[in-house]
Amino acid sequence: MAERKAAFIYSSELEKYKYPPDVPFNTVRAKRVLDIIKSNGLLEGDNRSVIPPEPADRLVLKKFHTARYLNCLHRAGQGRFNVEALNMGIGTQDCPVFKGMYEYAALAAGATLVGAEHILKGEIDIAFNPSGGFHHAGPEKAAGFCYINDMALGCITLAEQGMRVLYLDVDVHHGDGVADFFYDRSDVMTISLHQNPRTLFPGTGFVDEIGKGQGEGYCVNIPLPIGTYDQIYMKAFDHLVLPLIEVYNPDVIVFELGTDGLAGDPLANLQLTNNVYADVINHIMNFDKPILATGGGGYHVGNTVRAWALAWSVFCGEDTGEDMNPAIGGVLLESTEWQGGFRDRRLPVSQSQRDAVIPAVDATIKKIKETIFPIHGI
Repeated sequence: MAERKAAFIYSSELEKYKYPPDVPFNTVRAKRVLDIIKSNGLLEGDNRSVIPPEPADRLVLKKFHTARYLNCLHRAGQGRFNVEALNMGIGTQDCPVFKGMYEYAALAAGATLVGAEHILKGEIDIAFNPSGGFHHAGPEKAAGFCYINDMALGCITLAEQGMRVLYLDVDVHHGDGVADFFYDRSDVMTISLHQNPRTLFPGTGFVDEIGKGQGEGYCVNIPLPIGTYDQIYMKAFDHLVLPLIEVYNPDVIVFELGTDGLAGDPLANLQLTNNVYADVINHIMNFDKPILATGGGGYHVGNTVRAWALAWSVFCGEDTGEDMNPAIGGVLLESTEWQGGFRDRRLPVSQSQRDAVIPAVDATIKKIKETIFPIHGI
């Protein structure tokens, strides 16, 4: 297979904006990933580039968000905050008001849309916007650190051009904003693997939420129990996601690569290593479709940065499955926690952990095969 053209979507303009210091969402992650992949030579070559974003146009934003919401968001970022904005989720603990919030959200969303446009033009095969992934925002609602839903907008942009879109979300939190918008549509299939919504925000994404009308069977939710580890995660992925992608046969894959499922993330309870994300990427690249990838959650900054650097190396065909240089961890990643390179060490799995996790995941696999697979003739 020929080397694919991969673009890292980023601009130093994104560094101007920061959430308040008491908010777990950290905008520095994208810049740190860029520094690491540069220092490792992963931007060298004709088929790799850095493409700057442009702020998303208001007319484009209105394809998902209401004008009333966008007006409130813009005014709040200028210091004009009112009860109407608060009722839309703006100014809450997880979506605080800060200077330039509208400009940041529009630029981060614009980065995803720039990637989509380059894919539509056939100029690149893989776009990665680590500053994107704001899958919780609704048409008139800010939620979960998300103000503008770049994921839904990216899917809309691609679907408008007649493309069948597969939206894959591996963030530990359910991609509710995207799933809700396309719930009754079949031109965008949404698949979300996330922690059991009974134990984590936003409390949606149960296995029986499968879409309605023309969208029945095109919304797939794979809730995972606390303590889910690499092998059982990949069992669910292999048994459910791969057959669905195969039968849906999308023209493009939109990929929300939140890494808050990693062990040690302060906001969630899964026990994954970043080897899972590398495996997932390798699998979806085997379909030989364009990929529009973004960041998302990930609240242990060092672990998230390493996971996204690993993801980029896989996108570029540079990952060998094991790190050849053990010094990468301490020197080039500027980390003292792990000296083994981009890939995490394998984590031990206890028998009690297996006993708690396996039955729940097996039940979910069985349920989806019974309810969704027949709709697609599987």
